Amino acid sequence: MNTEVVLTCALTGAGDTTRKSEHVPVTPKEIAESGIEAAMAGATVVHIHVRDPETGQGSRQTSYYAEVVERIEASGVDVILNLTAGMGGDLDVPDSDPLTPGPATDLVGAKERLVHIEQIRPEICTLDCGTLNFGDGSSIYIGTPEMVRRGAERIKHLGVKPELETFDTGQVWLANQLYAEGLLDGPPLYQLCMGIPYGAPAEPRVLQGMVDMLPANAQWASFAIGRMQFPWVAQSVLLGGHVRVRLEDNLYLAKGLKATNAQLTAKAKEIIELLGARVLTPDEGRAKLGLRTR
Repeated sequence: MNTEVVLTCALTGAGDTTRKSEHVPVTPKEIAESGIEAAMAGATVVHIHVRDPETGQGSRQTSYYAEVVERIEASGVDVILNLTAGMGGDLDVPDSDPLTPGPATDLVGAKERLVHIEQIRPEICTLDCGTLNFGDGSSIYIGTPEMVRRGAERIKHLGVKPELETFDTGQVWLANQLYAEGLLDGPPLYQLCMGIPYGAPAEPRVLQGMVDMLPANAQWASFAIGRMQFPWVAQSVLLGGHVRVRLEDNLYLAKGLKATNAQLTAKAKEIIELLGARVLTPDEGRAKLGLRTR
């Protein structure tokens, strides 16, 4: 069991959730305000995607990230900032014409996925560690070993801690290989992502198997989507890991009751404390995760 827990709140994601809940933040101002509220509710880390303010769709626009970061930092609320670097990996492969990318395609190379990281240099950014059939339909997330290695090299050069997003056991294997090759500074930080079709299912024995694959000095967190989000808070802590909750993948505090990020964070903190553990402050989290000195 982990008694000193880093609690992350992922604020908005890139999925088509804005029309499903009025609490999903869209504009940089809304995303920043939601992050500040989550930090005040107990989050050690906030994980940040941005959206096009006009369409509500996920975006890679650097100026949106910069505005979110500037607003959070100007608030005076201390929280570790974790920016996604996963945008730009979407390939839409329609069966009717598989050699012509479909309209949902947004596919760029490793360097272009890191443009905003180059400019902002947050304490943490994500690194998706492989390719995945992302849900039903024709969408694939593309992360070839070459792309992942190049991303890891560049993130290390920038002095940013990569959070290794692993959606299945093969992706844990690849992340382990990056660490063995010296492309990651220790301790490596893993995020074990459960329940996303068609990656690792949200089953306790599957999570245990993935945890058993990690390097001895690894720091790790795990999450599961939808109604499994809160059971997974306890599951992660009991197996020795950290915790992530978010409107990115779960819109509800309880059945039929839509949540805010602050409410999700507060409930996760309560579960952690009921287990006899505590949530780390941002400075304690920086020390635990081996982040660079600010």
